[in-house]
Amino acid sequence: MHKAAIGIIGASGYSGVEATHLLAAHERVELRLVTSDRWKGETVGRRLGIQGPVGSLAYAPQDKSLELARECEVVLLATPAETSLELVPGLLAAGVRVIDLSGAFRLRDTAAYPAFYNFAHSAPALLEEAVYGLPELSSRERIAQARLVANPGCYATACALAVAPLLRAGVLEKGSVIFDAASGTTGAGRKGSEDLSFSEVDEDFRAYRVLRHQHTPEIAQTLAGVAGHPVPLTFTAHLLPLKRGILVTAYARLAPGATAAQAQAALREAYATSPFLSVEASPDVVSLKGVVGTNRCAVALAVDAGGHDPGRVVVTAAIDNLVKGAAGQAVQNLNLMKGWAETTALASLRSFSP
Repeated sequence: MHKAAIGIIGASGYSGVEATHLLAAHERVELRLVTSDRWKGETVGRRLGIQGPVGSLAYAPQDKSLELARECEVVLLATPAETSLELVPGLLAAGVRVIDLSGAFRLRDTAAYPAFYNFAHSAPALLEEAVYGLPELSSRERIAQARLVANPGCYATACALAVAPLLRAGVLEKGSVIFDAASGTTGAGRKGSEDLSFSEVDEDFRAYRVLRHQHTPEIAQTLAGVAGHPVPLTFTAHLLPLKRGILVTAYARLAPGATAAQAQAALREAYATSPFLSVEASPDVVSLKGVVGTNRCAVALAVDAGGHDPGRVVVTAAIDNLVKGAAGQAVQNLNLMKGWAETTALASLRSFSP
């Protein structure tokens, strides 16, 4: 069996580590390149405990990324957005296909980058070319043919999967959608700061980047694409005193004439053939323990039929922010780009509970 040469640039961050574990077990992949300034010269086996050929692979320095990536068919970029923006043009010019896990190519509007990512975008033509890699909502055919896939953000993945089928089916009122989302600390990346230290996070719960979170325009762009019109929304992120996992609760209203049964049917029909989406019977059973460690998204909805707020729709969705929200989704996109079964190296992942 031919194995495709794949690289990971930025392999010592949380998403890069997760991707390394997934690709080390991928039957169709030869992991050819891992880069990290932090771990340069050390082996994957020493750092991650992975055995076999991948374990003997040494981390190359970041400044060798472009040169060494020429040996690869596809490269995963687990790098900050500014770094991805610098690397992608050269990688594409060298004939290397790219899955970018940062936000560098997710937004089509260049004007959004200074406000939400603090830099001016220098490659607007590539924004037009980049394919947004959310397989359950995007075109799998476009992902398969893409040179550049923009891997969605973790919060954006959970929020979009929660309500997009309902917007597409027209069962939600054309008013605002409110998202309350909570994530484990790995969502902030592998960096040291007082705010993310154990003593600050443990036994605490707080909102952050209120009304200025960088995933807000990404969510708005995705929902407008499926709804066919702009979707007003409020997104609030919260930090959980946990390592990983995202739970989103979305609030909307039924459209005039729409029923709870139609909303339930829209959700189930949209994901009937999606291998990583499970529609649960009630939001009460959607939990982090059910999805952490897997590439799954669990989603469920309830409609207030005659209580205190008739017509109110509440949808919950849960994912692992490092798997379905990052590295697992990147591998899912890689499988599509290479024409492999979408579930390869992902189907056997399981949650750990207890």
